Formats: sequence, structure tokens, C-alpha cells
Amino acid sequence: MIVAIFGESCTGKSTLAELLKTELNAEAFSGRDYLRLSKNEAEAKKRFADMLKEASGPLVYVVSEKEQLALLPGNCLRVLVTADISLIEERFAKRMGGKLPPQVAAMLEQKHGMFDGEPCDLRIESGVMDPKTACGRVLRAYQERFGRAERPG
Repeated sequence: MIVAIFGESCTGKSTLAELLKTELNAEAFSGRDYLRLSKNEAEAKKRFADMLKEASGPLVYVVSEKEQLALLPGNCLRVLVTADISLIEERFAKRMGGKLPPQVAAMLEQKHGMFDGEPCDLRIESGVMDPKTACGRVLRAYQERFGRAERPG
């Protein structure tokens, strides 16, 4: 019962994941956390992909690189989180002490929209929908897909 939250940097994926983790009493992974499973990257990816396929309880996986989408099992709930480029740049600038270097802005603009063509079950637009409302939408979709809202017991 996997919820995959994917999208560009600074779109609100981690904020949404934290809310879902609490609401679902879920395990959560982000990015390349799978590298903790083995010193060999290929083996770590395989173990992680197998773990996702076999997950019996809620698990939230935050994906920020397109290649990580290949690790997802077919039956997961795929949530694309997007944001306007100006909001992404504003949030990224805060991470960098308030100033966004021109080369970073150019990189963000080049990558903007890179997930837009990926299949998803839900699309959340950060800055348009607040995180709690977005969490509620994901929880409803989760219940429809998997039939229950939280891990038993």
C-alpha cells in the first residue's frame, strides 16, 4: 500500500509526506534512502523495489528524480506535486539563505515540468491547495484504492 509522492524540488512533497506519514501511521522513505539497504547500489535498488512490492502496510515514498519512478510497483497510488516556477524559485532561495544564484535559477527553469508527462492518480498544485487539503485528497484516494486509511493495530 504505497503512496508515491513525486515532483520537482521545493514543490511541497516532503510537507505532504509528513502529514500522510502521521495520518496513515506509515513508514516513509525519501529519494535514495534505499542505499541504506546495501553497500552495492544495484542490490540496494533491487531490495527496495522488492520491499515496495511486498509492503503490506502503508508506506510513503518521496521521489525527486525521474529514475526513481522505475522502483515503484504498479499498484501504488501516484501523486504528482507541482508548483509554479516562481514559487519553486522563492522556496529554493530560502534554502540558500535568501538569494538564488542565476545558475541555480536556470537549472530550476530547465527542469521545470520534468514530471508533467508522468502518469499519476492525483495532481496536487502547491500554492493553490494548502497541505492539509492536499493530504485529505490523498487520504480519500488511498481509501478508495486500498480500502482502509491506516495500518491496523
